Amino acid sequence: MKKFFVLSLLALLWLAVPAFAQPPVTPSFKEITLKVDTSAYPFSQYTLTFQGEEHLAFLYTRENQVAEVTLTPVAPNIQSVKLAPSADFTLLDSIVNVNNEYFKFRVRFKNLTASQFLNFTFFVKKADTPEPRTEIVKLFPHTQTTAKLLQEDTELFIGEEKVFELTTNNLANLKFPTDWVKGEGLEYRLSERNGILRLHVMPTALGKRTLKLNLQTIKPSLNQNGRITYDLPEITQTFTVKGSRLRFLATDKKEMVYDDVARTKGIEILIENNWNLSLQKTYRIEDQEQPGGMLVAELFTRNNVTNNKVLCWLRIFNYHRISEGYLYIKDGDQAKFITNFDVIPKTSIKSVAIMHEGGDWTTNLTVNPGEVISLRIEGEGLQKAQFNFEDLRDITADSTLLSEQSAVFRLRVPINITRKRIGIYNRAVSTGYALSVKEHQRPKPLDFVLLNYGDKPRKITSLASGPIFYEHVLKDLVLSFSPNLIDQERKLYGQQYLTIQVRVTNNRNELIDQRTIENVVICPGDNSPRAAFYGEACTQGEISLNNYLGRKTYDLNEWSKVEIIVSHNKDKYGGEGFSKKMEIVLRRRVKFDTEVSFPAGLLVKNQGTDGYGSFGGISMAMIAQFSFYHPEKINRYRPYKVGAGFLALNAFNFSNNADVKRDLGVVVIGSLYPTTRDTKLSFPLYLGGGYFISKSKDPWFYFLGPGIQVRF
Repeated sequence: MKKFFVLSLLALLWLAVPAFAQPPVTPSFKEITLKVDTSAYPFSQYTLTFQGEEHLAFLYTRENQVAEVTLTPVAPNIQSVKLAPSADFTLLDSIVNVNNEYFKFRVRFKNLTASQFLNFTFFVKKADTPEPRTEIVKLFPHTQTTAKLLQEDTELFIGEEKVFELTTNNLANLKFPTDWVKGEGLEYRLSERNGILRLHVMPTALGKRTLKLNLQTIKPSLNQNGRITYDLPEITQTFTVKGSRLRFLATDKKEMVYDDVARTKGIEILIENNWNLSLQKTYRIEDQEQPGGMLVAELFTRNNVTNNKVLCWLRIFNYHRISEGYLYIKDGDQAKFITNFDVIPKTSIKSVAIMHEGGDWTTNLTVNPGEVISLRIEGEGLQKAQFNFEDLRDITADSTLLSEQSAVFRLRVPINITRKRIGIYNRAVSTGYALSVKEHQRPKPLDFVLLNYGDKPRKITSLASGPIFYEHVLKDLVLSFSPNLIDQERKLYGQQYLTIQVRVTNNRNELIDQRTIENVVICPGDNSPRAAFYGEACTQGEISLNNYLGRKTYDLNEWSKVEIIVSHNKDKYGGEGFSKKMEIVLRRRVKFDTEVSFPAGLLVKNQGTDGYGSFGGISMAMIAQFSFYHPEKINRYRPYKVGAGFLALNAFNFSNNADVKRDLGVVVIGSLYPTTRDTKLSFPLYLGGGYFISKSKDPWFYFLGPGIQVRF
């Protein structure tokens, strides 16, 4: 028993070994080379491990860099290579197999700095595998970004903001602070204006002060050791800070909001203390040192606090910017100190406008689910506002769209939004403005409308623009609809408002019936992500035109015509919409009727007699005959007819001459008619033969000649 157990265990181990000993999958390409400008980057030499995965690293100098890619296969058994499409690049050339040695193609990258998780995904079909294999080559773009401060004027004055220009070769790749950063005796911040990076420096202490600026990049670079780095070399600049003629008193707040509270009650602030600053006293703050300056604010000193500060009330009366110059603290008209701060207006909104994709700015604040809009807010003091929008996704990418007077946002409306009203808030406080959510109401091409005039429904967009010939009894004309063709996952149209016009004419083009079916509303089907939000007043089922027509389609004569026009109600779509016109013509190929004609001057040849007889007089023929319609024209006859009937030879020749032969014959007759339409009297040419009833000997005869035809 023990021996049997040991043998079973060994057998199981022997079976399990192949499952763990499978060799790794061999890549299809032994080399992948990316050529950018004049540099080549083979994968074997420029492999970089990032986040635990191998990447092909390459240096780029332009956002939309063009690169050539060469794929060298391991074995010549690759039948085809396909590159999966991506939003990060565009394939410029088809992938070409060069003499079964390597594959080659070109791509143009899109916005390399903003691209994340960049890779090539190949579908490789080999001769020995039934299905293509997916291989992913991860890419690691890097670039050399520089930023320098070239400034000879290094003199600053206490309390005075100074702006310097930073030179850089790739502003889009820089990450920089936009708020004030405090340093040792210096405060600074960075801003961008018209594509120029600016450094704002505000000294707060006297003497030699060194500014150390450390910037980071969005896309990294490789240092001398081939390591990834996001840090730029530190920018160091030493400034000489001098004091002004008047003592600068700094405030604890750099920005003051001018509103009714600041104008009447005032704002509580802390200001630096000075032996010459009196308590319980009101000082004027003006924009110039000389008397008669504009009154910006009043400062009332209350009492001393710790850290050598004075608690004050600041009442504001006008706007001011630090960049406009110093503010002077005056006792009467005499300047005692200087200070500086921004006085900005209270955030107020004057107007809100939106712009749909492909449209213009409008104050109609109606949006549709699933769309991307631009929203513009105009007013005052907007740079400090924090706007948010209920249930909307803010995809604004450019911070320069925010200023004191205007703020522009890029917003995406969720396709499954349930709100009918989207509030606009500033720091959780309603601004009083809101967006209205309205279902899409765009005209959809009429491929969702089907017409059945015979055996099966057909899309009206696939029907011919000219006449549609139908050779059977037209039992009915039925319009049906395919609601699931209206809305798609990312392209919504909404309810479709249609008008159906029907016009029926006979074979003489005379109007015999006319109807207009209005208020046909087709709602998108259940596949629409907005199906639950559409109204209930939707047209259900099919529309049978016989339910509306007084003259039913099955009662129409040959060559009658039913004209149907399906069109959008353009009043619902701002004058836009689609229209489709169809003409159903009841065609016949042959017509059977009875005619009475009067052959005159027939040349008759009797069987069994020599020669031809003389021309006869006026005869009468009653013929049941077939007329043939032209196959490419509407209600037009061919110029010939074939029939059979009776011929009364010389029926209207009342002469007593014995040579006049009168007789009645049964004939088969062919005739050639003029093609003039709607004529009651015509002059055809007859050719035929027959059998005289009264003759027992040689009754057969043939005839040829003109005649007179009367059509009833």
